[in-house]
Amino acid sequence: MSEAGQTEATPGPLSGTLLLVDDEANILAALRRLLRRDGYTLITAASGEEGLQQLDAHPVDVILSDQRMPGMSGVEFLREARARRPETVRLVLSGYTELQSITDAINEGAIFKFLTKPWDDEQLRANIAEAVQYKRLADDNRRLSVQLGDANRRLEHLLAEQQAQIVRDRRAMGVLHEVLQLLPWPLLGVDDFGMVVAANGAAAELLGVSGTTLGSDLGRALPPALAARLAGMGEGELSAGIGGATYRITCRVLGADSQASGRLFIFEREVGQ
Repeated sequence: MSEAGQTEATPGPLSGTLLLVDDEANILAALRRLLRRDGYTLITAASGEEGLQQLDAHPVDVILSDQRMPGMSGVEFLREARARRPETVRLVLSGYTELQSITDAINEGAIFKFLTKPWDDEQLRANIAEAVQYKRLADDNRRLSVQLGDANRRLEHLLAEQQAQIVRDRRAMGVLHEVLQLLPWPLLGVDDFGMVVAANGAAAELLGVSGTTLGSDLGRALPPALAARLAGMGEGELSAGIGGATYRITCRVLGADSQASGRLFIFEREVGQ
């Protein structure tokens, strides 16, 4: 097999796939000898056109390309490589500066770094390692961005569901409130601390409980004698005179079948009263 168009991998401390593009076989051979010790997967190509073919055929992290090549210059190749695989990190290695075209390519993001021939082995290895690390960080950032976007979408969906549930609960409470108002029996709700929290229209008419009374202590909302009897009342019934009539008062302790807590008093006028 020729020097170009080869793929090889050698175990080592680093990982990543490099695409090396140069029309000189001896340069590709020298780069492979230098970089294989670092554990990269190495893919080579002898021209920009072949480099694009390799890029389409393999996942690539870093591209190192010569600048002066027949048919397609390194900058032209890397511009096309960026269009096809924008996530790759791209470097130019050349003995010719051609500063304007290379500067333009760097400014537009087609090139990550420009390296010159002849190269210093350790400096070149360090630059490649930097490019691989940069690619890793960019990949991590992309993954985190995707995960964050997914988490935000799930959170937005959850918040929308919760908001919809709140609206449904409010509507249900509104219906329940209207139902309680239509019931003919006086109903009085008291929380665990003895505070009046609910009263329907019949209770308001019988006991004088109004909207301003809600939130008041039972002893302040009702006549003292009646309040004293109801304050210590548990599950059960008692009779009491109210407004010249006798009422059977049934107490229901809430919470057995729901998350509600407190007591509900139901007033029923005794038959014959």
